[in-house]
Amino acid sequence: MADKDVRGRAGEERAAAHLQTLGYEVLDRNWRCRAGEIDIVAARGRDLVVVEVKTRRTTDFGHPFEAVDARKRDRLWRLSCAWAAAHPDASRYRRLRLDVVGVIGDDPATAAIEHLEDLR
Repeated sequence: MADKDVRGRAGEERAAAHLQTLGYEVLDRNWRCRAGEIDIVAARGRDLVVVEVKTRRTTDFGHPFEAVDARKRDRLWRLSCAWAAAHPDASRYRRLRLDVVGVIGDDPATAAIEHLEDLR
């Protein structure tokens, strides 16, 4: 596994732990279908939250949130609907939401966490 992949997985671990400390229940991780992959699916209250995790060493080449452009958001919405269709019991009566978690720093275990809720 390449260093970038290891860093990305470590960032996802950190993001999942961050979400759990905020009261989210992590329902799924690295869910895949033909359209792509969802990093984290979580629930809190009436919200079903699809979370894209972006891990970066620095912001020298832009903030991690900038990587989630309109095209990526459209794909995440399609993936979110696919996950909800595949998991009707978990998604029933819940509002679907997209979030982005940025993990910024040399070591994902101690890096700064930024959480953007309800990406539109």
